Amino acid sequence: MITEVLVRDRRLRFGVPEDLETRLRGQPILALRRRAKYLIFDLPDGALLIHLGMSGRLHVLEPGQVPPPSKHAHLDVKLDDGTVLRLTDPRRFGMALWADRPVEQHKLLAALGPEPTRTDWSADDLIVACRHRSASIKTVLMDQRVVVGVGNIYANEALFRAGIHPNRAAGRISAPRLRKLHAAVIEVLDEAIIQGGTTLRDFSGADGLPGYFQLSVSVYQREGQPCPTCGTPIRRMVIGQRATFWCPVCQR
Repeated sequence: MITEVLVRDRRLRFGVPEDLETRLRGQPILALRRRAKYLIFDLPDGALLIHLGMSGRLHVLEPGQVPPPSKHAHLDVKLDDGTVLRLTDPRRFGMALWADRPVEQHKLLAALGPEPTRTDWSADDLIVACRHRSASIKTVLMDQRVVVGVGNIYANEALFRAGIHPNRAAGRISAPRLRKLHAAVIEVLDEAIIQGGTTLRDFSGADGLPGYFQLSVSVYQREGQPCPTCGTPIRRMVIGQRATFWCPVCQR
């Protein structure tokens, strides 16, 4: 049960709603789930949506072990057992919003593509999404309407494993190669999850530990370094305002 909500700074992305405290107070949390990068706290009357942005953290603070709030502690949600969920976000790119039911029809969730799992997203889905598309395959892969959760680092790594040039037009890639890319995306994401995600300079998980996947990347941020497969120096370019890394020999 949520017993108290304290908003210290509403200046997150989209702003924290003025009525969020009254909507949440006294409501039991029925379930906690994830959709893309959104955390969804299901409540009887709707849901609390939380997005951590680039540097946000949601700390679970045990009863009797709640430290004074830091400068960037924007939101506290206190539960009836004394536990406090504290949202901190130095860059304020995160969000805390209310969603009416049905939650999936909220404007931020309604247009999202499938989750990048073998159950929810098939190779045929990717093939259809690429059909007749002149956009680069990296752009299509990072389109949240096509599939969610494939960020810049993972797109770079999956394209390298599949041997596909990131700037190749999506509609000009054969079905067998797209099937290989589909498998590579799921493989890369599975490995990243096992290794705890990918660490930004100021990121840590709920357990306070950083992610380690960035330690094992093959091409991302390795411009000028030898390709782990053929030894050719990795190159860099910009696609869709995002840094893109590839091997000029292994990827075509």
